[in-house]
Amino acid sequence: MKRRDFLAASVGAAAFASGVATTSASHEGPTNQPCSAPPFPKVGAVTKYVADFVVNTKFSDIPGDVVELGKKSILDGLGLALSGSRAETANLIQNYAKSFGFMNRGATVIGSSGKLPSRFAAFANGVAIHVDDFDDTQLAAAKDRVYGLLVHPTVCVLPAVLAIADTGTGEIGGKDLMLAYHVGVEVECKIAEAIAPRHYEDGFHSTGTCGVFGGTAACAKLRNFDGEHIVRAFAIAASHSAGLRENFGTMTKPFQAGHAAESGVVAADFAALGWTAADQILEAPRGFFHAYGGSYDSTFILDKLGKPWTFSSPGVSIKPFPSGSLTHPGMTELLRLIRTEHLSAGDVVQVEVGTNHNMLNTLIHHRPKTGLQAKFSMEFCMAILLLEGKAGLAEFTDAVVNRPDVQEMIGRIKFYTDPEAEKAGYDKMTTIIKIHLKNGRTVSGRADFGKGSPANPMSYDEVADKFRQCAAFANWPQTKVGQIVETVRKLEQVADTRSLISLCSA
Repeated sequence: MKRRDFLAASVGAAAFASGVATTSASHEGPTNQPCSAPPFPKVGAVTKYVADFVVNTKFSDIPGDVVELGKKSILDGLGLALSGSRAETANLIQNYAKSFGFMNRGATVIGSSGKLPSRFAAFANGVAIHVDDFDDTQLAAAKDRVYGLLVHPTVCVLPAVLAIADTGTGEIGGKDLMLAYHVGVEVECKIAEAIAPRHYEDGFHSTGTCGVFGGTAACAKLRNFDGEHIVRAFAIAASHSAGLRENFGTMTKPFQAGHAAESGVVAADFAALGWTAADQILEAPRGFFHAYGGSYDSTFILDKLGKPWTFSSPGVSIKPFPSGSLTHPGMTELLRLIRTEHLSAGDVVQVEVGTNHNMLNTLIHHRPKTGLQAKFSMEFCMAILLLEGKAGLAEFTDAVVNRPDVQEMIGRIKFYTDPEAEKAGYDKMTTIIKIHLKNGRTVSGRADFGKGSPANPMSYDEVADKFRQCAAFANWPQTKVGQIVETVRKLEQVADTRSLISLCSA
C-alpha cells in the first residue's frame, strides 16, 4: 500500500480538524510498513453546492472568452465524432444496436444516417470522439499534487447534450446548448481536481469515473431540473462511475468515455421518473470521493465552480496529434528539432526522452503492436515523427506500427524517468529530449507543454483546419464542412441546434 499524506507540511492538525484536507503526495514506493490513512474530511453539502451551481448558472455568467474557448472544443468534438465514425468500433456498436431492433429511432449518430435512442446515441458518439485519443484534455492537478488526474471533458458532455437537443420536444438554441455544455465541463473537471491522487494512481480512468457527473450536470441543465432532482441524478450517476487505466490502448478506453456520456442521459432520465437515491453522494463516508479516492480536498470544489471557469484556468488543451496528451510536449519539441536541425531518421543513433515517473506510468506501451497501443507509446510517437515527419490519423494504424522500419526505430528510443523532469513538478509535462547523431553531435530540446495547450493554444482557425482534416478522413461533404465550421463560430446565434446536428448526419 502506498503511503499518502493529504496534509501539506505547513498545515497543522487544527486546520485538518476543521475539514480542510490540503493535498500533497509522497512518491515513496511500496512499503511493508503498516500505514494509516488520515481521517476522511467531514465537510457537508458538497453535492448540494454542485447541484445549486447547475440550477443557478445562466449563460450571462459565462465570460466571453470562456464561451469562445468552448466553441473550439465543441468544433473539435464534432470533427472527431466524424472521423471516429469510420473506426471499427462504430461498426461493432451498430451491430450491437441492431440486435435490439431500434435502429433509426431517436438521436443522430454523427457521421451516419442512423439514429439511436438518446442514451445509445450518446454512447456511440462518445466512443467515436474518444476512439482516436484525439480529443481535448484538462490537467486536473495543482503544483503540489501528483500529476495524472487527467480528464477529457468534451467527450463526456457534448454527446449527452446533443442527444437531448436532438430528441427534445422544443427548440434548444445555441446559448442553451453551450450553457449546459460549460456547466457539465466545469462540474466534471472540478470533481476530478478534488478527488485524491490515489484515484488515478491506483488505476482509475478519470474520464470514465468523473465524466459521468459532467454528462449528468449538462443533461440536468438542459432539462431544467431543480436542485433535488439534480442531487438524485448525481447519485444515480455515481453508481455508473467506471473506468480502468489498464484498458488504455484498447477499444475499452473509448468505451469508458462513451459510457460516461451515456450515463449522463440515463441518470437524468431516471431522476426525472422519480427514482430515489442518496443525497450526499460525493462527500458521504460511503460515497464517491471516499470509495473511489480514499479522500478528497474540498477546497478544490467548494466555492470554486466557475471561480474561475476551467476553460480559463487551468485551461483545456486541444490535441494536434491523435495520441495520449502526455506525448504531446515531446512530439511538439521533436517536430521543431526535426525542422530546425533538418534531421532525418537515418541520422539518428539514439533518442533519449526523459519525463517524470507519472508519465511513464501512463505511457505504458513500450513495444506497441497495434495502432491503439501506439497512442500510449512515447517510443512510437518519437519514431514515427523521425520517419514520416508527421503523426496523424493515418499513422496510428496497425499496419504502420508493425512496419519493420518503425519497429526498428522504436528500438532506438530510450524512454526513462529524468530527475530534472521529476523536479519540474507535476503541474507540467516536462519532456527532455537528447538526439544522438551518427556524426557524433547531440541535439537537445525541452518542452513543458505541447501545441494546443493553454500555454501554446490553437486559434479557432487552427482548430477548424484540424476539423477539416477529420472530416476529410471521414469523406464528409465539403459543403457541410464549411457550414459546420461557421455555425459553431456563431453558435450563440443559432435558434435550433438541430440544424447543426443535421449537418453532421448523412
